[in-house]
Amino acid sequence: MLQMLGLDARTELVFRLVLEEPGLRLHEIVTRLGQDEQQVRAALDRLAELCLLDCHDDTDSEPADPAFHAVDPAVGLPYFLSRREAELVKEQRQLKAAREIVSTLAVGDTQERGHKKGRQFEVVRRLEGLASVRERLVELAELASVECLTVLPAASRAPDLLATGRRLGRQALERGVRVRSIYQDSFRNEPNALRHVDLLGELGAQSRTLPVLPIAMAVVDNEVAVVPLDPDNGRAGALELRSEGAVAVARSLFESLWTSATPVGPEPPRDTNGLTPQEDELLALQAKGHTDATAARLLGISLRTVRRMNAALAARMNARSRFQAGAEAARRGWI
Repeated sequence: MLQMLGLDARTELVFRLVLEEPGLRLHEIVTRLGQDEQQVRAALDRLAELCLLDCHDDTDSEPADPAFHAVDPAVGLPYFLSRREAELVKEQRQLKAAREIVSTLAVGDTQERGHKKGRQFEVVRRLEGLASVRERLVELAELASVECLTVLPAASRAPDLLATGRRLGRQALERGVRVRSIYQDSFRNEPNALRHVDLLGELGAQSRTLPVLPIAMAVVDNEVAVVPLDPDNGRAGALELRSEGAVAVARSLFESLWTSATPVGPEPPRDTNGLTPQEDELLALQAKGHTDATAARLLGISLRTVRRMNAALAARMNARSRFQAGAEAARRGWI
């Protein structure tokens, strides 16, 4: 029974005997068990090491042939059990680490064999946190050999991200990689973002814009897609998808957005009503009942900019109130 705690069968026999007959000496234990003396000594040493055995005599001096007493099981075994549990926890951690290494090696080998056979295996990798996502996107951009497709909402226009994207974009374009990006119209209000797009455009990158983008996304070499875990919280992390189906869906979404997006130019284009895509989208959002604050978030612009646009639109329609502006926009067919 105690073998489950790490004691071998011989050591358990010695422990049980000393527990039942306390005070036995070495030669008596050997005789009763019929075991080799060296084996019995080893078992006694093991029990003493585990604090399950005590040896003493009635004399004041250290006995040459001590009497052995088992420690009360109610005291010794719980302590020993806790030690064994700690050892098992450590072993489980080691096994888990080994299993992860084996799994990583197996996946890598499977992917390698899949590429050799011209197949793409389903793999999903979870990227925890914004830093992990950024790091992985840099790695994928550096490994790209055919094409990089990106959908970049307003949150992706931080100066450090633009600088990194510009460096990676330049390197990719120099390798002959095709680069296409879709930005929100609101980037036109930011000189740094405009300069970024212009510089990459001079190197051959293609850029278009839409008033509202449904999700941030990247598709590399038509083999891997990176999408956020939570579209409303980019800091939560992302999923790296390598299944053919998932990548095909992401690629299809990008192409659909690209078709309806407007090529980047010095001035935003206007429709037959004289509205820019951003103004048209603002009117549509307000017609659906969105507040100015919600519209600002969806358009990737400030609340002040939304109110300035509303004032400009109302002035163009000679409207004196928001209600009159809405009615006039509907009458003109702008909504």
